Amino acid sequence: MDITIHTTFLPHTDPDASLAFYRDLLGFELQGDVGQGAMRWLTLVSPAQPDVRLVLTPPAADPGVTEDERRTIAELMAKGAYQSIILATRDLDGTFERLAAADAEVASEPAEQPWGVRDCAFRDPAGNMVRIDEVK
Repeated sequence: MDITIHTTFLPHTDPDASLAFYRDLLGFELQGDVGQGAMRWLTLVSPAQPDVRLVLTPPAADPGVTEDERRTIAELMAKGAYQSIILATRDLDGTFERLAAADAEVASEPAEQPWGVRDCAFRDPAGNMVRIDEVK
């Protein structure tokens, strides 16, 4: 079997703040920006993995979600408990310092984890948990 990750999705609440975080701070490249206002779908790729797409989506766009569910989603996003992504870097300390210096919301500083990785964590502008693993 030959299966790879092609696309993953994260919700956003502010497309411009999300671009500032993922494109300007983390170095992702914008490949698509569809929609208008807050109802924009942003497709980003890492230059190191151009075949894997991260699509940032407006959570309110799903027609099957009720108003009560939208409120619950917004509450979970604000806590960093709704969605998450794990990224990787060879320079964890440098990446952490760059994001912290840009006032990204630090969730945890670089540390050795009991599950065998050294990582740190931030919340993106929508509250999504962004963990960054150190790779050799």
